[in-house]
Amino acid sequence: MEGNQHATDPDRFTVLHEAADTLLDELTERYQVERRESKEPPGLDEALARTVRLIPRTPAAAPLGVRFTDTGLHLHFGRWWTETLPLCGCDTCGENPRQLTEQLRSHSYALVEGGLWERVRRGLSGSWFKARLIGADVLADREGPLSPAGAREARRGGFAAPVQWGPWQVRP
Repeated sequence: MEGNQHATDPDRFTVLHEAADTLLDELTERYQVERRESKEPPGLDEALARTVRLIPRTPAAAPLGVRFTDTGLHLHFGRWWTETLPLCGCDTCGENPRQLTEQLRSHSYALVEGGLWERVRRGLSGSWFKARLIGADVLADREGPLSPAGAREARRGGFAAPVQWGPWQVRP
């Protein structure tokens, strides 16, 4: 959306930043996680962006990452699950910030409850990852190609068979 001439009010998505901050605080208080904050570039030749990672104390549970950008959020769950909120942000697409806030919460809680499955698949043209997120009001899939080195590393890490990440542990 940056520089998008069809976005008349790009600031309408700042509500996502507020919702993400609230969610990250809630998850940090409720679950046994380590919270890491840093500034990282989202891509080559891009300005630094605030990034927050919640890493569960249980290694079987998937980490959650949120990168705050000028135009919204980039979410990273487990090993391969990524989402961009909003996906586009232009007026034509008409993405609703309130609905995106609900998506942020429902997808994050699906992860926290152990609803993320990931695996590596081999094919004639190479390897790719497959991921599925299952939770209350959530059933979504992602897949994409892997480099040969990335595929080998993932298979060594146990992702040749489907891996279901475990739920996060609640603080005592």
